[in-house]
Amino acid sequence: MTAHRRAVVLGGGFTAMLTSAMLSRHIDEVVVVERDEYPAGAQPRKGVPQARHCHILWSGGARIAETYLPGMTGKLLEAGAHRIGIPGGLVSLTPFGWQHRFPSTEFTLASSRALLDRVMREETLRQGRISVLERTEVLGLTGGADRITGVAIRDRDSGDERVLEAGLVVDATGRGSGMRRWLERIGVPAPQEESVDTGMVYATRVFRAPEGTESGFPLVSVLADARRPVPGRGAVLMPIEDGRWIVTLSGTRGGEPTADAEEFSAFARDGVRHPLIGDLIEGLEPLTAVQRSHSTVSRRLHYDRLGVWPEGLVVIGDATTAFNPVYGHGMSAAARSVVALEAQLRDRGLAAGLGRAAQRAVARAADDAWAMATSNDVGYPGCRVQGADPRLTGPAADRRDADMMGALATRNRDVARAALALMTLSATVTEIQSPRLFAALRRGPEVPVLTAPPLLPHESARLRIPAAA
Repeated sequence: MTAHRRAVVLGGGFTAMLTSAMLSRHIDEVVVVERDEYPAGAQPRKGVPQARHCHILWSGGARIAETYLPGMTGKLLEAGAHRIGIPGGLVSLTPFGWQHRFPSTEFTLASSRALLDRVMREETLRQGRISVLERTEVLGLTGGADRITGVAIRDRDSGDERVLEAGLVVDATGRGSGMRRWLERIGVPAPQEESVDTGMVYATRVFRAPEGTESGFPLVSVLADARRPVPGRGAVLMPIEDGRWIVTLSGTRGGEPTADAEEFSAFARDGVRHPLIGDLIEGLEPLTAVQRSHSTVSRRLHYDRLGVWPEGLVVIGDATTAFNPVYGHGMSAAARSVVALEAQLRDRGLAAGLGRAAQRAVARAADDAWAMATSNDVGYPGCRVQGADPRLTGPAADRRDADMMGALATRNRDVARAALALMTLSATVTEIQSPRLFAALRRGPEVPVLTAPPLLPHESARLRIPAAA
């Protein structure tokens, strides 16, 4: 076993930065290897599949990020991000009806992905033990099937190649990870793969927010209903920095939004279950063209189940479990995985057994988010499923308990508290099961069904519709 006190983190995005900040607490030196060059300021970073689309950092992930990067939340808010309470700051048509805006117990940090990445990067690189090699390509792993000793890298400008030795290598390169290929070269077999492909397409446009709504406006969503035998179409409007609204439309196979600017507002108004977002953006100044993305397949690579796993290696974030981004779980699930890795590192250090134990812990940390996203997505027409997880292949009746809780959450604040803690990855399935929740489930609905969007008077002033009673 090597006693090398250097960790190498592959990738330069949210997961890589959070992993590096955590590792700097336990390891003498952390080197981040980033294939591209970081942009100046808050600009989209090459290599982020949904960089120009709506990104939601739920409270579960935001709290973890603040733990490793104290002051990060404040820096985001200073730069113009919004802290939106959930459900008090949420106007959402769920599959079960409009969500009542109960007092907030969770939140989201709303900004462009570019701003979030910039602040994360700046705060992480303030740590004295962390350095970055930009424009550096990973050629492969060094060592063998029993232990990884580092990575072979190449400078993309000079072409120079060298080996960067390490006691721990963490792959946080995301959906485009080359880990399967790198492992094959050293004799490690391919992992079992599961995937759920709804054929979902994203289309996003940024608008100038109406005067007077630059701050304090809610997060607005019209969600698809997977129980209906039609393609799932949805829309999200999120206030971001600099007085802008980002609007992302989504549609599963057979119901995809186009890149046509003329059709964007029509889809938001007539293509989804309620015209609210289309009405909100009517007549607004568009600041961007329509951007589309097809990178939405939920995919899980079970490195945790391999019979052979090298010491000194961990795969984390989207590189092992990637989610349909419509649920906003990617960053928060990755943050949970960083916590799981730290727990193993704290217990074991760089001693034998860390790699396998950490890989299994990372898989467990992502499981709730995986189950929530995929068990819903399999209901859409034409969804393509690969894998044997019974949560994906079982009968639709298996969702009855989840549907009952989802419906009751719209009208019972204690059920909403538990459901939203789960949705924001602030609690696990096990943790929300409490006497308080069970009592609330027995009580049933506490408030009437909402028949209109629960906009407050100053919010509905932008529309020619009355505020909800």
